[in-house]
Amino acid sequence: MKIKQIRSATNKIFYGGKTFLLDPWLVEQYGLGCFDSMPGNPYMAVDPVKAKIPMPLFALPETVESILSGVDAYIVTHLHPDHIDINMQKGTFGDVLEHDKPIFVQNEDDAQALKASGFQDVRILKNDGVKFADITLYKTPALHGTIKPSSDACGVVFKAEQEKVLYVAGDTIWFDGVRKTLANYQPEVIMLNACAAELRAYGRLIMNDEDVDCVHQTLPEAKLYLTHFDNVAHASITRSQMRGALVRRGVDNYVIPEDGETVIY
Repeated sequence: MKIKQIRSATNKIFYGGKTFLLDPWLVEQYGLGCFDSMPGNPYMAVDPVKAKIPMPLFALPETVESILSGVDAYIVTHLHPDHIDINMQKGTFGDVLEHDKPIFVQNEDDAQALKASGFQDVRILKNDGVKFADITLYKTPALHGTIKPSSDACGVVFKAEQEKVLYVAGDTIWFDGVRKTLANYQPEVIMLNACAAELRAYGRLIMNDEDVDCVHQTLPEAKLYLTHFDNVAHASITRSQMRGALVRRGVDNYVIPEDGETVIY
């Protein structure tokens, strides 16, 4: 297994002889705009200064063509605009992606949105697993907000012969659903979205250092891959700050890759 950090929550996962592109947010630097510029102001940042910062904060580490090269399937954990590109004028998703490739989504609503965007092979993740070649993908629960969920979201467990079990937690805070997933699947590699992004109506949307420590304490032998850093304006923890916080907590079985970096397990 190899995982390549692309940018923010976008990662390229090489697993079981197949290549997956996870949460393909491929817009150019600043291309999403800021929260204040979004039609209808659907997202209210806690800090009004952050509401004026355009996103993503950095450019992609390589060309879109290079990122898409060799991809066998896409996985979109939910349809927030920092997880898949949204064409605001047309109301479509993932315009730059190859629309004939399989794309895995969390539920029927997301499937219909992607079919309406022209995707021809939309597949819905299931709790009891769906097969892709020799790999089984299991949908896992996510809680995307401490006050209330900002949307439905999910995680994914990957299992295949001759591979370590990989748990992609997705956009979630620490809650009982994550604990049960760790207990049920005993993953050896765990990907956590951990920039502690916040919105006014929903609270903290994804993990902070305390949540990462909870995962570590629950499954101390697992290797942690921390991602979703340094590209959304409503984040409250940077890569550097997370490293410092985990030193203080005594957590050392993790990596926080830079954009463009590949980690081998």
